[in-house]
Amino acid sequence: MLYASAGPMTTEKKLPEGRLNRFVRLAGLGARAGATHLFARRGDAAADAAAHVAEVLGTMRGLAAKVGQMASYVDGFIPEPQREAYEAALRSLRAAAPASSPAAVRAVVEEDLGARVDELFAAWDDAPFASASIGQVHRAALADGREVAVKVQHPGIDRALASDLENAGMIRAMVGAVAPKALDSRRVLEEVRARFLEELDYTLEAERQRYFAGVHRGDPAIHIPEVIASRSSRRVLTAELARGATLEEAAARDERTRRAHAEALWRFVFKGNLVGGMFNADPHPGNYLFHADGRVTFLDFGCVERLDGARLEHGRGMHLAALRKDEAAFARHAALILGTRGGRFEELSLAYTRRCFEPLFSAPFRVTRAYVTSLVEGVMAIKQQILVKDSGFVQLPPGMVFLNRLQFGFYSVLARLDVEVDYAAVERAFLREAGLLE
Repeated sequence: MLYASAGPMTTEKKLPEGRLNRFVRLAGLGARAGATHLFARRGDAAADAAAHVAEVLGTMRGLAAKVGQMASYVDGFIPEPQREAYEAALRSLRAAAPASSPAAVRAVVEEDLGARVDELFAAWDDAPFASASIGQVHRAALADGREVAVKVQHPGIDRALASDLENAGMIRAMVGAVAPKALDSRRVLEEVRARFLEELDYTLEAERQRYFAGVHRGDPAIHIPEVIASRSSRRVLTAELARGATLEEAAARDERTRRAHAEALWRFVFKGNLVGGMFNADPHPGNYLFHADGRVTFLDFGCVERLDGARLEHGRGMHLAALRKDEAAFARHAALILGTRGGRFEELSLAYTRRCFEPLFSAPFRVTRAYVTSLVEGVMAIKQQILVKDSGFVQLPPGMVFLNRLQFGFYSVLARLDVEVDYAAVERAFLREAGLLE
């Protein structure tokens, strides 16, 4: 969810809420065959087809729009012949899903905060400057003159998301992009359900935003907007207004600035994981604002998962082993965190996991789009082993679906910056500071 953008949103679309209505719309795009099939159109009409997909997913918002957001930036998600047309069309979903009406948005704010909008804010812009899958953002001002961004849930989005979660095929499309089809579907779908339903609770998101701000306090390159608690509730989240460049604009900057951006991104993600014990599993580019001095502002803490116990222990073990270039220790920790039991499935899973850690093992390292595509291909190779007898397939432990989403999305963002970075040095610095590395 962007807190600043190039211009105001003007397109208003009524949010379809019913389960059947939403299912029929997806069926018209070929969603029964899975999300990736949405992007298989060929020929000269690719751009028109892509624009149609973006319009339908954007109007639906909710989980459908999240599929489109992911497809707009994860390398390897869309077949190469259609990639350029679809990425261009779906990019709008990162910050410009169709907006809800001003009257409906004001009603949500006034119901949740218990007063009229003009009593709560000294200034209020009815035209949202960003709109995404769950809510939209309005520029406002407090009585003390501070400019703020007010994120308000789309009216009816709770019912729309509930409808999406009832449509198991839609969830499988979302999960299938990053996880094997033979997973324990009940457990995985419950995990997905829990994370996305949490996104409807802005009170929880505000707590997480403050937590991440505490983890990164004192880091001059990481900025997390301050939450205004007196103007926040379950469906309304008010924070200081942040302005900055998009990822596409940042990717055109000089090498030194792009390197500073990439270092800040790495520190935010992995310090949050390894030191803070939390990871933000929604790494799409609309959640980052890039500043000319190399700083990055981080937005949207709705999809967050805790790392603790054995997952945190072995996660730290994998990172420390990678920093030491200790292949054997890395493989041991990876096998323990994945719960593998030998066979071809373990072999491919460990090889894929090792490939994900190449930026540390081979630092300094340039994350490229080809590298990210190879990770997606690695997951596809693992999927092929699931139905092979005696492959050693095991269910992924809880949390791995969203870790995969983080891996693909985060690395795709780094690939757009296209710069060589000593990620190992970045990681050693914050691990030493936290007392986790001598």
